[in-house]
Amino acid sequence: MEEHSDRIALVELMLRPAFCVKNYTMIHVNRAAESLLLTAGMDVRELLLTGKEEYAAFSGGCLYLTLQLSGTQMGASVVRVEDMDIFLLDDEEDAQLKILGLAAQQLRDALSNVMIAANHLSPAALSDAENTARLNRGLHQMLRLVSNMSDAGRANLSHGLELRNLVDVFSEIMEKAQSLTEKAGVSISYEGLPEEVCSMADADLLERAVFNILSNAVKYTPPGGTIRASLSRAGRILRFSVEDSGPGISETIIGSVFSRYRRSAGIEDGRFGLGLGMVIVRSAAAAHGGTVLIDQPQGSGARVTLTIAIRPSDGTILRSGILRPDYMGGWDHGLVELSDCLPLEVYEKPN
Repeated sequence: MEEHSDRIALVELMLRPAFCVKNYTMIHVNRAAESLLLTAGMDVRELLLTGKEEYAAFSGGCLYLTLQLSGTQMGASVVRVEDMDIFLLDDEEDAQLKILGLAAQQLRDALSNVMIAANHLSPAALSDAENTARLNRGLHQMLRLVSNMSDAGRANLSHGLELRNLVDVFSEIMEKAQSLTEKAGVSISYEGLPEEVCSMADADLLERAVFNILSNAVKYTPPGGTIRASLSRAGRILRFSVEDSGPGISETIIGSVFSRYRRSAGIEDGRFGLGLGMVIVRSAAAAHGGTVLIDQPQGSGARVTLTIAIRPSDGTILRSGILRPDYMGGWDHGLVELSDCLPLEVYEKPN
């Protein structure tokens, strides 16, 4: 136990619930986790709601999965340090985020009205096409931000599950993304699956997750670079992976990439946002019985893997045949979700 004393001491200082695991057994639980009736000696596998197979194969990086604790579902980020795993649980309550979410719901409606007016302005009214594009892109970026702010505080982002062919869902998303990222000088190589994979799913939520993953990948891929994406299946699990050719993720922040607003204040890189995009990604994973893994398989670049539990219909297809409200208010989803990484000319007349 002595070789783990420094890391255990660090976990003990954390205000959020956290515990250390070795060989699937909890070897230390901090005070905040004790309040959730967690104790040393427990087998963590018995608590896993999603991610049993993913955790069994986990070898490094940062894995986001969900636990069932006293009847309550809680998310957790897992980081491996040598031969021990550190589980950091989500905050049970986040009042600040909920307040921001309420404010963002109001901002989204107001911003959409401004975008409608701006979209009808002629380039001459703004002096030139470049200014028109700057205005449009800025408005799309603001809509993306307030949408993420609004939705990050919601416990369940899914509007309802429908029986969908996930191979087609991912193919359609990737086809749209490929056409847009090419304009940023970044190509996407995508390898799908030849056969259908039907499962209960929220296609809109999966689209948001994929676009958020790709947005980060494009930001860290130099012009002329390639992003590799693939869809694969292992039994009852579907894996969607995106790997960029950038510098990778620093070990100093990899353990906090799934946490809300926990980015280092000293980071002055414009590519770092508030971290809300990954909140959307992890919520999509949880809603589909899966996990999110961020690792660095080749020693450079970053790979994000979203897993989905393949769940056949139980005979009831929620929302089937019902017109669902567009989650971006009718604006082009790709132009909004990828607005932080697309060039100005795309927004000269986006709609």
